[in-house]
Amino acid sequence: MKDVLAGLIAQLEVGAVVALARVVEVNGAAPREAGAAMIVTAEGEVIGSLSGGCVEAAVVETAREVWETGTCIGERFGIDDGIAPGLTCGGEVEIVTEYVGAERLPLLRALRQGIDAGEPLALVSTLAGAPEWALVRPGEPSPWPLIDGDIAALVRAGRSALAGADRCEPDQSALPRVFVQAFAAPPRMILAGANAFVRALSRTGSQLGYRVTVVDAREVFATAAQFPHAHEVVIAWPHRYLRAEAAAGRIDGRTVVCVLTHDPKFDVPMLAAALTAVPVAFVGALGSRRTHAERMARLREEGITDDQLRRLHSPLGLDLNARTPEETAISIAAQIIAETSGGSGRALGDTDGPIHR
Repeated sequence: MKDVLAGLIAQLEVGAVVALARVVEVNGAAPREAGAAMIVTAEGEVIGSLSGGCVEAAVVETAREVWETGTCIGERFGIDDGIAPGLTCGGEVEIVTEYVGAERLPLLRALRQGIDAGEPLALVSTLAGAPEWALVRPGEPSPWPLIDGDIAALVRAGRSALAGADRCEPDQSALPRVFVQAFAAPPRMILAGANAFVRALSRTGSQLGYRVTVVDAREVFATAAQFPHAHEVVIAWPHRYLRAEAAAGRIDGRTVVCVLTHDPKFDVPMLAAALTAVPVAFVGALGSRRTHAERMARLREEGITDDQLRRLHSPLGLDLNARTPEETAISIAAQIIAETSGGSGRALGDTDGPIHR
C-alpha cells in the first residue's frame, strides 16, 4: 500500500476515477503479501502490483464494475488452470477491489503523514458493501467494538491481516469482517563504524526498509556526505549511543546492530552493550577469523557469558566469497534476512518444501 499511496492521493487530487485493489489474505505460496496494493484509473493507468502479473488483468476488469456500483468486490484466485485467472506459484489470494473517491483524501493524507513520521498506525477497512475506513493507532479504540481486541493486537504487532468474522467461532453473524493494514514504524539498523563497508550496508539496509543510523566517535569520518543513504549519522561512542537509545525506549526486538569498526576499543564495548543491555533481533560483527577469536576472548574478559555470545553473528555474513564492500553488504543483508525470518541461508535448490513459509 505504501508504494501506491502517493499515486492514489495524486490521482484523487486531480479528480480521477480510481479503484483500489488490495491483497487481504494469502494462503500458501504467493508473489505478494497481505497489504499489497494496485490502483486502476478510468483512463487505464495502473500503479502497483498484486501478484507479479498473474491476476492483474482480471482485477482491471473488476475495477470497471466497482466504479459503476460503488461497492467493493472480493475475489479469490487459486492455481492457474489455464482457464480462469490464477497464480502459477500454487497459492491462493483474496483480493478486494473498491471505488475510492475524493472524500477519502483527508484520511489518506493523514495516513501518509503518519507513515512519513514513522508513526505506528493501521488503515482498517470493512469488506462488504461500501467499505468504511478508519485510522487506528496503538492504544486507541476502533469503530468496531466487538472486534476491538483483534484489531488492537494486529496494530500493536504491525501485522496486516483479516479480523472479525473470519475467526473460527460458532456464531459470527454480528461480527464485521475487516482488513487491518498495519504500518509499523520501520525497524532500526544501527551500524557502528564509518568506512566503505558501512556506506554499502547503509544503502542496502535502507533499501530493505530499515531506518539506518551510522554511529562513530570520529567526526572527521562520520559525516552525512559520506553516508547519503543513512537516515542519520551520529558522532558518539557507539556503545554509549546504544545504551542511551535503549534507555529512551528507541530500541526494540526488531533492531539490527552491526559492528564494522575493526577497532577493539570501539567494537568490544559496543558488542557488550548489544549483547547485554538491549533486546535486539540481530547482533553481528565484521572481521577475519583471527579478529573473531581475539574479540571473543576480550568479550569473555568483559564478563559476557557463553549464552550471550551465542547471539553474536561473527564473522558477519554468509559465505558468498564476497570481497568488495557492496558484495559484503549483500552477504550481511542475506544473513540478517535469514536469521530474522527463520530462513536457512541455503540455496533454494538444495532445500525441500515451500519456498515461502
